[in-house]
This record gives sequence, structure tokens and C-alpha cells, in this order.
Amino acid sequence: MFVAKSIQSDHKDLIHDVSFDFHGTRMATCSSDQCVKIWDQDSSNGEWKCSASWRVHSGSVWRVTWAHPEFGQVVATCSFDRTAAIWEEMMGENLAEGEHHAWIKRASLVDSRTAVTDVKFAPKHLGFLLATCSTDGIVRVYEAPDVMNLSQWSLQHEISCKLKCSCLSWNTSRRHPAMLAVGSDDPNPSAGGKVQIYEYNDATRKWNKVETIAMVTDAVHDVAFAPNLGRSYHLLAVATKTLKVISIEPLRRDGTLSGATGLTRFELRQVGDFPNHDSQVWRVCWNVLGTVLVSSGDDSCVRMWKGNYLGNWKCIAVMKGDGTKIDMERNQSTLYSRDKQTAQPVSSWYRRASEGTPAQGVMNIRRSEGWPKFTTNKDQGNVMM
Repeated sequence: MFVAKSIQSDHKDLIHDVSFDFHGTRMATCSSDQCVKIWDQDSSNGEWKCSASWRVHSGSVWRVTWAHPEFGQVVATCSFDRTAAIWEEMMGENLAEGEHHAWIKRASLVDSRTAVTDVKFAPKHLGFLLATCSTDGIVRVYEAPDVMNLSQWSLQHEISCKLKCSCLSWNTSRRHPAMLAVGSDDPNPSAGGKVQIYEYNDATRKWNKVETIAMVTDAVHDVAFAPNLGRSYHLLAVATKTLKVISIEPLRRDGTLSGATGLTRFELRQVGDFPNHDSQVWRVCWNVLGTVLVSSGDDSCVRMWKGNYLGNWKCIAVMKGDGTKIDMERNQSTLYSRDKQTAQPVSSWYRRASEGTPAQGVMNIRRSEGWPKFTTNKDQGNVMM
């Protein structure tokens, strides 16, 4: 059972990202109005209240993400203005005059020459690392050598992906080497697979491309590794024209590829490909156990997916953006008619989806078809050329 609660965001333009902190009691939103807002949940009644709002960039803000609380109350943002920024919440009463609700800009990462489209902190066990990706096709990995001094971030690695980058995700598994998935929204189908997997080699201290997921050829808007609490394989969700779930199973280390420090070889398998959104899928995320996947798309719906022990996935709930309940039977009749007209059987994916129980919910965020490629006049006017 879901309870729909609408929040008046007061953003003056399109909201691009929503991010919860580690405990799920704080939330950050970012928008084309160049601002970030921090929301805190009231423990007594569950209501969300805006505790901070400030201008973070001179262009549209594409993403916002939280660091692990072990490193303090820290968020990172990235923008069309070609920069990423690190912000820390000041505690105590010694706040400088003019500071915005105790959130202080600790660092600005200016290595990219094009728009920075995604930013993610690494899992805690890897240290205080931050990865960014840009439309110039380069993934950059930064490290804070002193967690007590967040004004110093050193560029550790630059990974050339050969394709413009739109999103990235860290693998959270402790049992395997550090791994990154990078997605591209390059619209050219002849460019090949739009998701690349990179693995860090401790011996050579380099990131190596170990796989290209050739089955994903459409523009990718989001990727997300599932939390791994003991599986021998990894699960990767991909948001594209459809929702895809990819199984990535390590097989062996191939010593012939780079001497004694060989690359890991993987078996890739598509365990799910769901067109239920019937439109572009923009965001994917997992629950903390990596057992439930949530996706949102241009159909103004949020859908929840769950796999069983046999690896079969199905839709278990649907939440409409306005909080109303979806008439699944009516949608099913429409689909039957459409399939009958095209002389095709009703697809099994819809039968799986209809087995789930729809529920009410709310989604106040919808993205433009051109995100993040569109620009605004104010973006172009504020970017230094």
C-alpha cells in the first residue's frame, strides 16, 4: 500500500534529479533554475520541509548526490556550466555572514571542457572518491586525500570512453575490484554498445574497459548497479527506450591480456527487457537489498520490479504521477486490441506486469525528451567560452 504525498518544490524550472541520503531522511533536488534544495523529514509526522535552498551553478544542474555520512553531510552537483562542485553542511553557530543555510562550497572541479552530465561518490570501502562524466566522453575520478579538508581534490584518473557520456554508476560489491558502468546517449545506432564496463586494476593502478554491452544500442539515460549482498554476479539496470536488466557474471582473470595482471572476463546476459513505460525511461534505482528495482519514464509513471529465485522479473506496482490508480484492466484491453490489429500475440511482458497489484503514488518530476542535450538561453549566456 502506497500513500501519495505531493511536495511543493518551489523550483522555478524543470527538476532534473532527486537524491536521498544514506538514511533516507534527507533529500536533495536540483533544477534548471540553477539551484539545489535540501529537504528534511520530520520524524514525528513524516512531512518534508525545505531546510536549505541556494544557487549552485551558472547553468542547469543535472545531478545531485550524497556522500556516505561517515564523511559528513556532503553533496556533489554537476552542471551544464562544465563544472562539478562539492558542498558541505556547516555545523555549529560560527557561520560566515552571507552563507546559505550553512552549506559551504568546498571545491569546484573544472577539468571538463563540456557539460558534466553525472556525478557519483564511490562506495565507502573504496575511500572518498568521486566520479564525473561529461559529454566530451571522459570519465574523471577524483580523490580527497584528507577527509578533514574537502577543499583539496586530486584528479586520479581520466578514462576516455570514445562516446559522449550521459550517466555512470559504481558497483558497490566488496568482493570484486572497483567497477564503473558508463552510459552514453549518443543517438547514432552504428556507434555500437552504449554501456561500457570499466574495472580498476590494483597492480597497474589503471582503469581498463572489460566489457561493452552490445545489446544496448539506443541512447542511455541512466544506469544503476544493484547493491550486492553476496551474489556471485552483478545486476545492472539500464534506462533507455525500454528498461533493461543485465546480469554480469565474473568468469576468470585472463592473464594473456595483460600479463600476470589480467582483466576479468564476464558473461553478460539480459535477464529483462521491459517496454511497459511505452516511452523513454529516464531514471532507475534499487532498494538497499538490491531486490527491488524502480523505474520512471515519460509515461508519468513509476514502476516497481522484482525478480524471483529463478531470475524472472515482473512489475509488482505502478504509481502514477498525479497519485491516481492505474486501471490495469483497461490498459490491458487496449493492448489486446492493438496487438490484434497488428496480428501479433499479446506480449508476455504485459501479462507479467498485470500480475502485480497497482498502487497509488506520486511522482512530481518529469524530464524533457531532449534532456540533457537541450540548452536554454540563460545557460548559453552564463557559460564562459
